[in-house]
Amino acid sequence: MAPLAMTDGELAGRRHGFARQDPRPLILHVVYRLDVGGLENGVVNLINHMPEDAYRHAVVALTEATDFRHRITRPDVPVVALHKPPGHAVRIYPQLYRILRQARPAIVHSRNLAALEASVPAFAAGVGVRIHGEHGRDVDDLTGSNRKHQWLRRAYRPFVTHHVALTSELTEYMVSKVGIPRPSITQICNGVDTARFRPNDGARGVIDGCPFDPRSHWLFGTVGRMQAVKDQVSLAHAFVLAIRQQPRLKEKARLVMVGDGPLREESIGILRTAGMTDLAWLPGQRGDIASIMRGLDCFVLPSLAEGVSNTILEAMASGLPVIATSVGANAELVSHGVTGRIVPPAAVEALAASMISLATEPALSKAMGRAGRLAAETQYSLQTMTAAYRSLYDSQLKARGVPDRAPAHPS
Repeated sequence: MAPLAMTDGELAGRRHGFARQDPRPLILHVVYRLDVGGLENGVVNLINHMPEDAYRHAVVALTEATDFRHRITRPDVPVVALHKPPGHAVRIYPQLYRILRQARPAIVHSRNLAALEASVPAFAAGVGVRIHGEHGRDVDDLTGSNRKHQWLRRAYRPFVTHHVALTSELTEYMVSKVGIPRPSITQICNGVDTARFRPNDGARGVIDGCPFDPRSHWLFGTVGRMQAVKDQVSLAHAFVLAIRQQPRLKEKARLVMVGDGPLREESIGILRTAGMTDLAWLPGQRGDIASIMRGLDCFVLPSLAEGVSNTILEAMASGLPVIATSVGANAELVSHGVTGRIVPPAAVEALAASMISLATEPALSKAMGRAGRLAAETQYSLQTMTAAYRSLYDSQLKARGVPDRAPAHPS
């Protein structure tokens, strides 16, 4: 059964969507947009894998909730889209306030700067535990040096009772640039479903619709929204350069770029100009990412900024060596020389050199893939992540004396 999707107007007449008589405390997750992405995937994984007897969940998307909401497998999770226009969220504060008064969550958990504003109506509505998570850099502040963004985080700090950082880099940013006390921050890494994302038993799998033959081709692949911060154009340039530097790879190396967005056509143009469109496959957005991962030989993430990349974790769990840029938590996830290679961002020559190295040393590549799988199982499982969040939620409710159920608000 799909999660319940409601507009604010529909919500007023369908309070049963929040199961008001259910004794389990409610966590209301606030995101800017519920769509394909690492942050959103982390929220969905947390909801799907949290023991159902622990908490109820609801999701509020300040703008849109796409069909991605159907990845929530629990049938008791309302998804509310507020269709916020561009600009400050103050115009939808009344909507948020009404939702919070109706839903009576024990915890509001917002994520990233674009949803931080939700902490104000949550405070006004009397929500006792207001958690805010920082998942990665803002697209227009890749280094964290934007003073306006730092000021905004400081301005909203009094309305947040506890913070979550997905990486040690983000923890240090919040302490040194925003001024959040270190004890008010908990670091929790994303987790990966190691049952869904797993290596093939034996021969590499065939990707549905892919024109390349796993028996004779070496597949470099990437997965993600094709937008500027993900920098897939550098991967396209690096692939072309690798073929030109090692012409014998033209018979073997192939490029798979899964995802949609403004960089898709630009990447195709780069390959077309080089006369290499027949060496690449760009199918657009796909829902069968686990199967696609099992059909690759190497995963590449050329991003200019990241938090904790879900796709890196998925690739590692799939037994793939990973080439990633030295941004965000990539170097924390990928052990250089052990589970893959770390290269500077936007460094086409370095990226091409790493691609050549792994494509021409298959034994090393497979060893890195095995090491990555082991790390995914022992350090980055969904069970580890879910247990950490449950412990945080439990401790925050207990520390603030918030009852399992807030008293009924007057209608």
